[in-house]
Parts: sequence; structure tokens; C-alpha cells
Amino acid sequence: MSAPVLKRDQFRQLGVLIAVNFIDMLGFAMVLPLLPFYALKLQATPEMVGWMIASFSIAQLIASPIWGRVSDRYGRRPALMIGLFASAFAFLVFGFASSLWMLFLSRIVQGAGGGTTGVAQAYVSDTVAPSDRARALGWLSAATSAGVMVGPAIGSFAAHWGRAAPGYVAAALCFLNVMAAWKWLPESRPAEKLGQITQRKPVWHGALEVLRNPGGKVERLIWVYGMGMLAFSLLTSILALWLGNRFGITEKTIGYFFVYNGLLALVLRSLMLGPVVDRIGEVWAMRAGALTLGFGLLMYTTAQSVWSLLFIIPFVPIGTALLFPASTALLSHASDPNELGTTMGVAQTFAGIARVIAPIFGTIAFQRLGPDWPFWLGGLTMLAVSGVAFRFVRPAEPTSAT
Repeated sequence: MSAPVLKRDQFRQLGVLIAVNFIDMLGFAMVLPLLPFYALKLQATPEMVGWMIASFSIAQLIASPIWGRVSDRYGRRPALMIGLFASAFAFLVFGFASSLWMLFLSRIVQGAGGGTTGVAQAYVSDTVAPSDRARALGWLSAATSAGVMVGPAIGSFAAHWGRAAPGYVAAALCFLNVMAAWKWLPESRPAEKLGQITQRKPVWHGALEVLRNPGGKVERLIWVYGMGMLAFSLLTSILALWLGNRFGITEKTIGYFFVYNGLLALVLRSLMLGPVVDRIGEVWAMRAGALTLGFGLLMYTTAQSVWSLLFIIPFVPIGTALLFPASTALLSHASDPNELGTTMGVAQTFAGIARVIAPIFGTIAFQRLGPDWPFWLGGLTMLAVSGVAFRFVRPAEPTSAT
């Protein structure tokens, strides 16, 4: 049977959304690796850098449900336009920033605008038939990965023109993005559905259930996913600080490390994930991913030179390429199909909380215990998680809707 083919107008709408999402993520990735270096030059401590990084995720957690309701009532396009404009304004503030409070403001505004990620996914669901949605969402995810991969290199290159240049370049790209979206991105939600709000259980209801019953099939998988995100976020939140401390890396060179990591992640998820899962199954892929991620984090503490990192860095993207997709797939099998959306929302809530906790505690450990401690904490956490995965996680039978 041939694969479903998108209609021309659907493909055009989706193509515009993908391009808009790519540019937005490009700007995000341009400034993120530079943030710790800029903050340190403004006399911030590593702990303050951690709170600065976490402020984005806090704002995003608060804003995401609000943007979802706004998009249901008033349409996807207005919500996306406001989010894109917020990102452009945040990058402009980043370029102008001459004090720590301005860097904090930039992160908070960007996080609030970044709460429209779910709106972009809803736009895809509005536009594309159910049979094509997985493929379309995969394209959207690929655009995000491409932006994360390319952005750091552009940001580091722009830093050679001056401290403010990356922020200005990112802001200019995003303002152009706003204009392009205004001209070419149509509303996806049918007019008759605007203003209609479907009542759903709040995501926090499901999150509390995960805390009350951590040993349940679904709940255990959410814990594995959330702890994996916590360990991975410990790495991403202190990597720039650690590289600067250990090898003297600066804002002009940090981007290339992110590009290398992003390229590995993109290639591994595109070429390795499918064949590996087909061969060993989702449960073993999740177990191997958790173990590899933990081992990779611990390996960072053994690095003796920048060149040795070329062989150490791949362990983490290999681990995440196996762990996160496999655990998400297992979660979809173990969930009641009627509650799948809520279950995935709960998993993303735990991932968001992990992205708040990791930079705060990671930078505290970095500053007070030593530069390698975040890697020890993340690595040992993942070894414990892999033990849980080997001991308690078994293939789940798909649950049929009644």
C-alpha cells in the first residue's frame, strides 16, 4: 500500500509552519550557548546562571496551557504570531543587555513565547489527516533539530562581530519570521470551531497520580522519561560553564560543540533508531539508552583534552536517541487510548519540571562541590534508572478502547 500523500494546500501550509518553526528555533539556539559566558562577564555566579536558564522553562510551563486555551478560542495563527513576536523581542533585549536583570527578562519573555510549541503541534493536527500526522510531526521535529544544530555555529560566528551581534542577528531573523508568518501562514482552525473549548482533566491531575502511584505501568515509564530528561538537562545546563572552566572555551567557540552534538543526534535518530528498535525491541532500546546515557555522562569527568571529547560526546546523543523515543512509544502502548493525550501531557510536564530543576541544582553542584559533580549526579541517576528499567519494565500489551 502506498504512503498517504498530502494535498497541495496542506503541504503548503505545513511547509510554511516548518520554515517558521526552523527560524524560531535557529534564533533560540544562536543565543542559548552564549548565555552563561555573557552572564559571567556581568558578574553572575554559576548558581545565578542556573536560575537564568531555569527561568525560561518556568515561564514556558506557565505559558503553555494559556497558549493552548488562547489558540482553541481565538485560533492557532494569533497565538503563533504573538509567540514569534515575543521571541524576536527577547532576542533584541539579549542584544541590548548590559545587566543581569535584562538577561533574565530576555529568558522569561522567550520562555513565555516558547509556550506555543503545543500550538504548532495542534496546527499540524488541524491541517493534516490522522494518517499523515506522525510523518508531519516528524518533519516539524526535524526542523527543530536542524535549527538547534545550525544556530550555535551562527551565534558563535556572530560573536566575533561584538557581544551584542548574536542577539541582533537572532532578533532580525525572528522579525522577518513574524512578517513571513503574517503573510503566508493561514489560520488552521475552522471558523465554526473558534470559541469552542473542550473540557479536559488538568494535566496536574495526572501528575499528582504519578506521584501517588509511582509503581504503576504508565507512572513508572513517566518517571523513567522524566529522570532521563533531568540527567540530560544537567549536562546541557552546565556544559558551557564546564568547558570554559576545563578547557578555556569561550562564547566564540562554544557553538561548535553544540553543532557536533546536534549533528550526531540528528544522524542517530534518522539512521540508527529504527533499525535498532526493530532488532532489539522498545524495552531493550530504552534500557540500553538509559545505560548509555549514564555511562556517557560519567565519561565526561575523564576528559583530558578537547580532542578526547570527540570520542566521549557521542555516548550522550546515542543514549537519548534510544531512551526518549523508546520510552515514549512504550508509554503510548501502556496508556488507555482515550487518555493518551493527557498521558503525553503529563510526561511533558515532568520533562518541563526536570528542565527547571536541573540547571538550578546542576549549577549549585558545579559551584559548591566542583565542576565534575553535575556529571556524577546525572550519570549515577541514570545508572539507577537503568537498574529500574532492567528490573521492572516489561513490554506492555496495547490497551484497547472500550
